[in-house]
Amino acid sequence: MERWNPTVAQSAREQRLLKLAGKSRKLFVFLREHRHELFDDAFQDDLEAMYRQTGQGQSARSPAMMCMGLLLQAYLQTSDAEAVRLSASDRCWQAVLGTLEEEEGQPAFSQGGLQQFRERLIATEMDRRLLERTVELAKRTKGFDPKKTPKTLRVGVDSRPLEGAGRVEDTINLLGHAGRKVAECMALVLGTDVEEVCQQANAPLLMASSIKAGLDIDWSEPGAKTDALNRLHRQLERLMAWVTKRAATCVDEPLTRYIEALKQVSEQDLEPNPEGGVRIRQGVAADRRVSIEDPDMRHGRKSKSKRFNGYKQHVGTDIDSELILACAVTPANRPEEEATAALQNDMANQELFPDVLLIDRAYLNSEMTEDVLASGGDIVCRPWRGAGAKPGLFGKRDFKVNVRDGTITCPAGEVEPFEPGAVVHFDPEACGPCKLRSSCTQAATGKGRSVTMGDDEPLQKRLRSRLQSRTGREQLRERVDVEHRLAHLANRQGPKARYLGTRRNVFDLRRLSSVQNLEVIARQQREGRQLRAA
Repeated sequence: MERWNPTVAQSAREQRLLKLAGKSRKLFVFLREHRHELFDDAFQDDLEAMYRQTGQGQSARSPAMMCMGLLLQAYLQTSDAEAVRLSASDRCWQAVLGTLEEEEGQPAFSQGGLQQFRERLIATEMDRRLLERTVELAKRTKGFDPKKTPKTLRVGVDSRPLEGAGRVEDTINLLGHAGRKVAECMALVLGTDVEEVCQQANAPLLMASSIKAGLDIDWSEPGAKTDALNRLHRQLERLMAWVTKRAATCVDEPLTRYIEALKQVSEQDLEPNPEGGVRIRQGVAADRRVSIEDPDMRHGRKSKSKRFNGYKQHVGTDIDSELILACAVTPANRPEEEATAALQNDMANQELFPDVLLIDRAYLNSEMTEDVLASGGDIVCRPWRGAGAKPGLFGKRDFKVNVRDGTITCPAGEVEPFEPGAVVHFDPEACGPCKLRSSCTQAATGKGRSVTMGDDEPLQKRLRSRLQSRTGREQLRERVDVEHRLAHLANRQGPKARYLGTRRNVFDLRRLSSVQNLEVIARQQREGRQLRAA
């Protein structure tokens, strides 16, 4: 396999191009100057190993050059076809790829080659290695002097919503979409057309331009929707019975994928109708599927008022260096804490472990939080608000909690022991004659005040104490750096995913984070030069 050996010295032609590019495409200049460092021999060995591991031929171009092409594509957010065109016509691309002196109009790679390289990168987890290389490169630059960086690793973690690339549909369209795909796949297997399959299976609705156009009913009529649903359901049952008779032809992708999709939507969205047939399920099924083409997309909420369909992107950022160290993507309906295992795995591969974790409350119950606390690290986070006290009554914050002794003291001085996660009931005989009872509880006569203790009460007490001090509030505000990293990623990528499926979107997040890290390194270098010049 031919290795990429880009020259370090710049020709006069390249210098002129890069001078122009430096005004609007500063990363092109940095990549041209440092490409030999980013893609050193060790990293190129890793990239070439992707082909030895799979044993599937070799790339017409050096894997390192293909990888650089993916970075440029992410930097400018171009399609595969546009990336191929730019590699043949844009001289700045050619200067970075090292093809400036090759035949004019000759692309550096093909569209199919770029797609295949991306899939190989994903299959071998080399997209994670690419992100790690940017962190390693940062440590070698003068902008990140190890003598000046803190000895402790402070990692900020946060997430942002990402709209999925798949089409979100209602139940009838989901069923029709899946049924149509099953018919198309069967037509391909049998070497016929979709209309013939639908006629043989007695499912004429699937031949219509759209399912609802084929149903052709007045949707405002009472019962019309249920009748239409049952009509579609009966035809889909006939289709699946027809497909089952040809079981030998139903074992290959993508047919099996669409059969499973149709089965999943039917199970999640439909239920037996007491009057006969089926009806739309009452309530929403857990982990409900919302798209046929993207099985991983889910309904989610970033806040009470903001709904979205797709994924959540999570990043772990070194607060002091501004570098993104770890990435994860989860379906939109999954809690944030589920992403921390992937983030920890990314950092563990770099032999990194946070000493201080700056997080949102949604990550408090994660294993990563527990691991940092168990190792003697610190958690910087806002405490849970807890149930608010009724107007005019003492709240939990008015009680003194002694974590060391395991006791809680009421405003009147009554002391009770407590266990994390338990409810403390104060002695009714002490609460009854208490002068502060009217300001403490509205419990019935013969009952005392009760206080619910959290499972992580020691941590919550520490977080509440930090919130009360000016220094503590300044520490909380430092988490804004990871929010800035997410804002930069959102500005480049936009609100919508480029790819279908969780794994491909993990690849895209890692690639975008690599570009973000390279921009941070380039900015640090420019600032260092300016300081030295001054």
